[in-house]
Amino acid sequence: MFLKKCRAEMHLNKWLYLMFLPVFIWFIVFNYLPMGWMVIAFQKYDIVKGVSDSMFVGWQNFEAVFKDPYFFRLLRNTLLMNVYGLIFGFPLPIILAIAFNEIRRKRFKKVTQTISYLPFFISSVVVMSMVINFLSPSGLVNMVLNKLGMDSILFLQFPKYFRTIFISTGIWQGTGFSAIVYMAALAGIPNDQYEAATVDGAGKFQRMLYITLPGLVPTIVIMFLISLGSILNVGHERIILLYNPAIYETADVFNSYVYREGILNHRYGYTQALTIFQNVVGFVLVSTANKITRKLDGTTLW
Repeated sequence: MFLKKCRAEMHLNKWLYLMFLPVFIWFIVFNYLPMGWMVIAFQKYDIVKGVSDSMFVGWQNFEAVFKDPYFFRLLRNTLLMNVYGLIFGFPLPIILAIAFNEIRRKRFKKVTQTISYLPFFISSVVVMSMVINFLSPSGLVNMVLNKLGMDSILFLQFPKYFRTIFISTGIWQGTGFSAIVYMAALAGIPNDQYEAATVDGAGKFQRMLYITLPGLVPTIVIMFLISLGSILNVGHERIILLYNPAIYETADVFNSYVYREGILNHRYGYTQALTIFQNVVGFVLVSTANKITRKLDGTTLW
């Protein structure tokens, strides 16, 4: 009976399932099949011998992770990058989506939306190259500082500047694209509510406060929960393109360390253990936050 219902459902929505198929295959190949390799976290993995013949070492790799002299530096940098990103970056797509929602000229709205989306489609290599050129001693930023009578600053040689640079470029690149989710949620709010509020004398701010924001709350909660899942993961591609040993103090994070130790130094078991630690922490945070939001307003991921 169940299989019959499944066949009927797939036949009825076959084109939707066909569109979903590439995404499904991608998740299987790149997210689920690699889980079988988690076993190397418990091995002294040898790339020549393979998984089956590598020596089993139990929890030794996990002990090495927590005894690593750089562990707390990596933990601090990763957490600060993500926390600052949430504080300064998370509200901006919401604000941008609300601003777009208030624009009444369709042509102007389309142009501004397109401009805000464009940075997301620029390669990280190109963006980081632009940042390096702009912040170099002879770059645009230092040229402006010199014109104002100030000395040039070696932005990428001092650790104190890195977090600001990294988070700012991430916000610039991702805010417009992230706003799409909230704009889709805004499109689901019935116009009748706005019309009724206008008749009752509510101004734009009041309509935003009592209609728009409550309508966005479920989406905001879901996006926040998803963000918590990657609290110990920072996009290492941009960091690797931007950092150097002089600024490891604030720039080095778990993912960049995994790249150096795993790919360059061939410590596969160690880096797999570190990756498992990141994912377990993310899962615990998401599960905990999910239970809290379920009790508060019923909005949950599962």
